[in-house]
Amino acid sequence: MKMKNNGQINIVLNGQKHKLKLTHKQDPLLTEKNANKHVILNDIENEMSKLVGMDEMKRIIKEIYAWIYVNKKREEQGLKAGKQALHMMFKGNPGTGKTTVARLIGKLFVQMNVLSKGHLIEAERADLVGEYIGHTAQKTRDLIKKAIGGILFVDEAYSLARGGEKDFGKEAIDTLVKHMEDRQHEFILILAGYSKEMDHFLSLNPGLQSRFPLVIDFPDYSVDQLMEIARRMLFEKQYELSTDAEWKLKDHLVAYKAGTNPKSFSNGRYIRNVIEKSIRAQAMRLLLHDEFDRKDLLTLRSQDLIFSDEK
Repeated sequence: MKMKNNGQINIVLNGQKHKLKLTHKQDPLLTEKNANKHVILNDIENEMSKLVGMDEMKRIIKEIYAWIYVNKKREEQGLKAGKQALHMMFKGNPGTGKTTVARLIGKLFVQMNVLSKGHLIEAERADLVGEYIGHTAQKTRDLIKKAIGGILFVDEAYSLARGGEKDFGKEAIDTLVKHMEDRQHEFILILAGYSKEMDHFLSLNPGLQSRFPLVIDFPDYSVDQLMEIARRMLFEKQYELSTDAEWKLKDHLVAYKAGTNPKSFSNGRYIRNVIEKSIRAQAMRLLLHDEFDRKDLLTLRSQDLIFSDEK
């Protein structure tokens, strides 16, 4: 089956950058003939389809699934089934879906018996770094212990290297690196943060680069993608935008993204905040006008839209 090229993606595998083709209209793994063989992949892709964009991540998950599946077939034939460390680095601005994807990866890996539990432990600098010598290593070990069988997700991981050599963040990094090696098949470590800061973080700790075989970029959403996120969020809550409200939101997003530092724009999180504020504004309008028929209850109008002052 010939795949249609919709562009390309960049991925870093074992320190080497590769360009991969994006995706095809029909998944050859999930044809009617093969569907019963790949039920797990089908379930995961159904969940991933609920996410807007994420083309790179969807491709990576499929590759990991294929590798695990083929390894099982090798074992059945008495061949060596190699193990790979699956620690990852997610690079991107806030609200681009990094935590959501980490949870989906946990679900896939527990179904494929790569992880025993698949749970997600979320952490940041304060959860890892202590106040005196030895305290940081213990805090970090405790978090890793909680993450055994699942994923330890450290957001804004670059902050661990901000204080220089005398900062306790270095102790946290050293402890993480040790356990990544000693227990590399018992848990998965995902470090996440802004792209530029994570690149700088890796340059300060050159030994880390080789320990993350999967480095994945999460690009900002386009205006059209943000609008699709808004529609999906509203659909789940049983709301819809009037035509005027849809145009007002789109015009706002075009202007807002053009005038905002990308690092301070929270993407999908911004959309969620706008929707939640607007739903409350709609409730006040309906209460004041005593309008409660089905169409009124469903529809957010342009006057209901409340935009965040986030900058």
